[in-house]
Amino acid sequence: MTQSHPRISKAVIPAAGLGTRFLPATKATPKEMLPVVDKPAIQYVVEEAVGAGLSDVLMITGRNKRPLEDHFDRNYELESALTRKGDADRLSKVQESSDLATMHYVRQGDPRGLGHAVLCAAPHVGDQPFAVLLGDDLIDPRDPLLARMVEVQEREGGSVIALMEVEPSQIHMYGCAATEATTDSDVVRVTGLVEKPEPGEAPSNLAVIGRYVLDPSVFGILRRTEPGRGGEIQLTDALQLLAEDEKIGGPVHGVVFKGRRYDTGDRGDYLRAIVRLACEREDLGPDFRSWLRSYVSEEL
Repeated sequence: MTQSHPRISKAVIPAAGLGTRFLPATKATPKEMLPVVDKPAIQYVVEEAVGAGLSDVLMITGRNKRPLEDHFDRNYELESALTRKGDADRLSKVQESSDLATMHYVRQGDPRGLGHAVLCAAPHVGDQPFAVLLGDDLIDPRDPLLARMVEVQEREGGSVIALMEVEPSQIHMYGCAATEATTDSDVVRVTGLVEKPEPGEAPSNLAVIGRYVLDPSVFGILRRTEPGRGGEIQLTDALQLLAEDEKIGGPVHGVVFKGRRYDTGDRGDYLRAIVRLACEREDLGPDFRSWLRSYVSEEL
């Protein structure tokens, strides 16, 4: 008989980074608020969590991140102005973000890495499994990665991480997983993890991407984890301990994702994400694709 595990309802979104790769745009604007077409990147991430059934969202923020809270709050003055104008379409878009989820916020006063950011969520999460979504990875809603991860965790227990095949020459940019096959073609058992391995030392070409469903036992490990690569507390180090000994908090599985992922973590991929998403929009796509073809043929 398949064991049933607690239903996951909480999502944690670390958003305390300084966004230095996007300076000077992020000098006064959080990188999570940079628009991807006409919505800030962070809204796509919250929508993904809600789409997977996680309506309780905790955002880990830092200094100068107040616009994140404002975006998911009501703006009565703007709503009133749009109502008076009879602009129902824009009113709906403004209200959409404030009605998405039950939002909570906590500050990561000392930015000591992803592991430390996740640890800041412990009082809110308690002793229940929870999801972690990194804002640099946008997952197309037509490819429900997080929902699949939640399904696997509720069936198998323990923790589940998202994996994606990358070129061997690129694996040094990611955490990398050593794995064993399971009876599900898209699910593997994770036996080890290496943070940004040197070329030739990676155990596979399966890279860890920014989605996790974690057993709460990870908090106890993170409290004891010493700073690792880059002088930061690495979530990968804690997951390595869980993968080595499932008695601590159950097994670690990986869902191998083959869908559409938009990386907004650097400037080039951010621009490519905007172009791809704009091309696929029903309201923008036809005209934009036509212009793009003309531009490519005439200018390049």
